[in-house]
Amino acid sequence: MLFAILLDVSLAHMGAAIGAGLAAIGAGIGIGRIGGSALEAMARQPEASGKIQTAMLVIAALVEVIALFAAVIAFLISQKVG
Repeated sequence: MLFAILLDVSLAHMGAAIGAGLAAIGAGIGIGRIGGSALEAMARQPEASGKIQTAMLVIAALVEVIALFAAVIAFLISQKVG
C-alpha cells in the first residue's frame, strides 16, 4: 500500500518535471525561430525593421508567458500530489 502511494507521488513529480522541461524546450525553439525569422525579414526589408522588431518582441513575450504558465501548472501538479 505504501509502495503504491510513493510510486504515485514519484510518478506525478516526474510527470510535472517532464512537463516543465518540455515547456522550456518549446519556448526555446519558439524564441529561436522568431528571432531567426525576424532577422531574415529585416535583412530582406531594412526599411521595415522597426515594425518587424516590435512584432517580434510582442510574439516573443507571448511565447514566454505560455512557457511560464506551463511551468506554474507543472509546479502546482507536483505540490498538489505531494
